[in-house]
Amino acid sequence: MNAYRDQYAQLFKDGHNIVLIAISADPDTALFTWARDAQYPFLFAQDTGLAVGKAYGALAKYPGLTNRNLFVVGPDGRIAYRATPFREIDPTAYTELATTLAKVTPADTTAH
Repeated sequence: MNAYRDQYAQLFKDGHNIVLIAISADPDTALFTWARDAQYPFLFAQDTGLAVGKAYGALAKYPGLTNRNLFVVGPDGRIAYRATPFREIDPTAYTELATTLAKVTPADTTAH
């Protein structure tokens, strides 16, 4: 999550035309404290019932745990990129993610 935070402006265009939602099986109180303390600039959602984890095939071998997966859902609602598991310590994983995000998000036409 720190890598997402640290690369948020570059990878996720500071949230312009991209919504990043981290989904966790942890309770919302733990997520809120963690997100606030680490100053994450994106949204968190809880999945304590593991419905989202089941739907996306993110359940781990151990009950109640999920794998760290990453999905990019395009504007058409289809999965444009899937990393199962996401290789968070591999720098090339972020290059692949950036390439996908550039393909599925509209270009910024705002003059600077």
